[in-house]
Amino acid sequence: MDQSVGISMVRLAADFGRWDDLLALIRRAFAYMDGVIDPPSSAHLLTADGLAEKAKREAGFLAIENDRIVGCVFALERAQDFYAGKLAVGPERQGQGIGTRLMRAVEDLARERGKDAIELQTRIELTANHAAFARLGFRETERTAHEGYDRPTSITMRKVLS
Repeated sequence: MDQSVGISMVRLAADFGRWDDLLALIRRAFAYMDGVIDPPSSAHLLTADGLAEKAKREAGFLAIENDRIVGCVFALERAQDFYAGKLAVGPERQGQGIGTRLMRAVEDLARERGKDAIELQTRIELTANHAAFARLGFRETERTAHEGYDRPTSITMRKVLS
């Protein structure tokens, strides 16, 4: 059910000054993965300055409600597609259509830039994420292992844009 009606979707601007707030949102959204995924989430390695640098290389989209950041996603433009990462929705707002709207913003950008697909990765253990991305039209294309692991740790999923 889409309860995201009062939420504005905005493209992250160069003069954005709330990197600490954005970092806090990502950490809250990814916290449930602690002790579930191995290796631990790269969200633990993020810093406010690192996010500011990331935003110089990638398009960022924010979901804002009453001046509060409730969701985000980053999209890296590649030759044929976009790679979507750090999709985060505050735990109190998950399941309300915000993530779907953020991913649609990435799709719109990809179409504007003439790209034919969006790709992302999700961890093997996060089966609810696999299902959520499948509902958005993503399909598994491969399984990969993080460095030092002899078993798959991530699933790559791709959505072909029509």
